[in-house]
Order: sequence, then structure tokens, then C-alpha cells
Amino acid sequence: MEKYYEINGHSFNVRCKVYYQEKNHLTKAVIFCTGFAGHKDNKAAERFAEKLLSKDKHAAVVVFNWPAHGDDVKKKLALEDCSLYLAQVIEDTKERFGVQELFAYATSFGGYQVLKYISEHGNPFKKIALRCPAVDMHDVLTRTIMKNDEYERILKGKEVEAGFDRKIIVTPALLEDLKAADIRQRDFLDFAEDILILHGTKDEVVPLEDSQSFADDNLIEFIPIEGADHRFQSLVHMSLATKYVIEFFEK
Repeated sequence: MEKYYEINGHSFNVRCKVYYQEKNHLTKAVIFCTGFAGHKDNKAAERFAEKLLSKDKHAAVVVFNWPAHGDDVKKKLALEDCSLYLAQVIEDTKERFGVQELFAYATSFGGYQVLKYISEHGNPFKKIALRCPAVDMHDVLTRTIMKNDEYERILKGKEVEAGFDRKIIVTPALLEDLKAADIRQRDFLDFAEDILILHGTKDEVVPLEDSQSFADDNLIEFIPIEGADHRFQSLVHMSLATKYVIEFFEK
């Protein structure tokens, strides 16, 4: 079963989607954090939910829109709003579904946000799986996601629209915040045993070397997926990633 719902507050409106079998018998939930310009109807999240729920009827998978993503009401992306949204999803998931255990599965920009969140607020998750995390999100955004003269326009104080299938308004303030919040300079050793990083060897967006160096520096388990691109578009690669993540969550 899948269902849409919203988490409302005076300064936020987080639009979510949940997958589950039996709502009254849930014991755990996976919060799936999408990448830059992603949204709650993410196909990778749907496939992951199908596989997980086929093995565990007591689990739920929650997907949500980051600020200014999908059909979110905010027009511009801000890091402080991302932390607020994630915090609200964490608290609401525990209360709404009555689960005792939370897990996180995050990709790319979502991986950056989860790492940033736990370094600033502590780790509310039993396990965290990261696929192609953008540990240097400033560099990924300015060197890979932005095209043509978009970065030069930002440097002149202008806003630009950047992204893949969908576009996100990027402001000079966002880039300044990303540069200041460089998670590579933070210590994740206390969280290392509960984190797994997967990364495709053919990733064209986030350099494999960045993830591997980050994992090595923090003693985090790292698994390269041979031949996988950034989105893991091959069903074989996606199935392999799902297998590793579910096994890690079951440990």
C-alpha cells in the first residue's frame, strides 16, 4: 500500500509518501532521502520499498520532498530548511506510525543532508545506507550539475535554475552555506559502525574517489559497485545495491 500525506507547521509543509503493508503492525521505518532535484515519487525508492516490504511486513518506507523540490511550496532551496524538513520527518514518522526503529537510505544530495544532520543533531537512525553521497556538495553542484555560464552568474550575485529532469533555484547564499558546511571537515568516527556507503565506479556526477576518501578517513564500510552510474539506472546494479542495503539493515 502507498499513501500521500503532509506534515504541516507554521513555517513548513513537508509532502510525503509512505509504503507499507499493514499500518497497525509496523515496528520500523526507513526514511528515504532523495537526491538533488528529486521528489517523493522517486522510482528507486519505490523499487526499494517493494523489495523490503516483500521481506518484512513490519517495515515502512517514507519518502519526502526536500524544500523547493517536487511539488513543495517553497521556491528557493536553503540548507536550514533541509534540516528542518528532515527533523520533522523523523519526529512525525515515529509518532504517526508508532515505530521503535528508524533507518535512513539516502542518495547523492540526500546523503550529504543526512551526514550534515547527524553531525549537528546526533544520530536518530539505527543504520544509515548512503548511495553515491555528495560529500562535497558545493563542488558537485558547481562543477557537475550547473551548466554553461550558470556558476559565473552565481558569482555575480544572480540566481540560476539548475538540476536534471527538474530545476531548482540556486542562490548565492546557498552556495556560501554549502561551502561553509563542508562535511569532509567533520568527524564521523562515532557513527562509522552504523553507516554503509555504496558508490558506482562509473558515477558521472559524484566522483567515486570523494566517497572512498571520506569512508577511509572515517572508517566507514565502503562497497564499490562495478559499472554503476550515478543513478544506478541498470536494474542489475540497483538490485545489487538494494541487496546490500537490506542486508546491512538486518545486521
